[in-house]
Amino acid sequence: MEPIRSVLKEELSNSLVLRKKYEKALKKLPKGVLVCKVIKGHKYYYLAKREGSKVKYLYKGKLSKKEIEKFNQAKRMRKKYRKLISEANKQIKFLKKSIKSGKKTH
Repeated sequence: MEPIRSVLKEELSNSLVLRKKYEKALKKLPKGVLVCKVIKGHKYYYLAKREGSKVKYLYKGKLSKKEIEKFNQAKRMRKKYRKLISEANKQIKFLKKSIKSGKKTH
C-alpha cells in the first residue's frame, strides 16, 4: 500500500504546482470584458470591470479588429484557466481524501 500512497502524494504535489501555475497565468491576463455599444450607427467599445460590487465601464473608443481580438482572446484564456483550476481543485480534493483514507486502513 505504501508505493501507491507515495504515487498519490507525488500526484498531489504535481496538481498543487499546476494549480499555482494556472492561477499565476490567470492573474497576468487583463481584467474585464469588452462591451460594444452602437450609438447613432457607430460602434464604441468599453471595458467592463468589476470593482467590488459595482461594474465600471472604461471608454476605449473605436478599436481595430486586432485590438478586439486581443480582448476576446484574453476572455477565452480566462475561461480556460478557470476551468483548469476547477479541475485541479477537484483532483486535489480527491487525492487528499485518497491519501487520508489510505492511512486509516493500517
